[in-house]
Amino acid sequence: MSTVAEILSALDRTMPFERAAGWDVTGLQLGDPSRPARTVAVCHEVTEAVVAAAEKHRPDLLVTYHPLLFSPTTRVTAGRSPVGRAFRLIEAGVSLAVVHTAFDVAPGGCADALADALSLESVTGFGHVTPEGKLKVVTFVPVAEAEAVSAAMTGAGAGRIGDYHGCIFRTPGIGSFTPGEGASPVVGAPGEAEEVEEARLETIVPTRALDRVLAALVEAHPYEEPPYDVYEVRSNAAFSGRIGSLVSPTGLGDLAATVGEVLASPSLRVSGDDREVRRVAVLPGSGSSMIREAAGAGAEVFVTGDVSHHRVVEALDLGLAIIDAGHAPTERPGVRRLAKVVGGLADVLDLTSLDPTPWQ
Repeated sequence: MSTVAEILSALDRTMPFERAAGWDVTGLQLGDPSRPARTVAVCHEVTEAVVAAAEKHRPDLLVTYHPLLFSPTTRVTAGRSPVGRAFRLIEAGVSLAVVHTAFDVAPGGCADALADALSLESVTGFGHVTPEGKLKVVTFVPVAEAEAVSAAMTGAGAGRIGDYHGCIFRTPGIGSFTPGEGASPVVGAPGEAEEVEEARLETIVPTRALDRVLAALVEAHPYEEPPYDVYEVRSNAAFSGRIGSLVSPTGLGDLAATVGEVLASPSLRVSGDDREVRRVAVLPGSGSSMIREAAGAGAEVFVTGDVSHHRVVEALDLGLAIIDAGHAPTERPGVRRLAKVVGGLADVLDLTSLDPTPWQ
């Protein structure tokens, strides 16, 4: 029997939460990670209907694509609101986990599912997502102790890049120093210049783990005064959108009809000349902030949702046609795929048919 924490760890291996957008809420949002997770429900969004189903069937864990509590709150009370729905889930003993942009950017995730639904070929990413803050930690250690210090740092949370763990770069060199009169050096003697064969270790560290990693580094380091540097970096960003090619050039109107049918979109909007297009960019949910990135990637048409009047005008000025298929419809292929991913981990209660679209 899996626990909530084990299900979350398995999801994290498929869709690393550290690659979610820095503004996003992902991972466990409600509940006790140590509790059993015999049955796991999956939904698009935690609506009133989803909560009612959770109260009826009592899954141990509910995995939602959209976050429930997105804004900070100081109280959890009953009522028809995100906080009220959180209150009901807590009362029902249902833990809640969110995947959102971590699943968007993951290989095979929500963005790829949308590209697959439209049968795009030669698909690549565009529109990088800035994850939570990351830092680079650099230290210098005698070669003989490099393995031990590396292990201590990675064990404390350093060195993860996507699906890879223990990522540390090592460079050999010569360290020189002169211990002061009151020092107790591991190598050399006070007042005498010394040179030591050292390894420069550098690794990525999430901001939230910095204190833990530095404490582990200092504890494992043989020197009386362990040297280290901390740098701010922007690295290994993932992509929230995908761009690819249609099998053959297609008129914009015909492509829009296909998009509407495939995504079951009730409120399709199209902007642009009805010309033949082949290069298509897609981004599930609200993608209007990535219009310039889509155009810059070479797209002729951008399929997404929630595009405002002024953003459409901006797209047309860039020569980019827009097919706005709606927020939830562009996410549906990914949410169906999410249910399959979770189904490989536990018995699943599939609530993805409880669509969150608020429009008639």
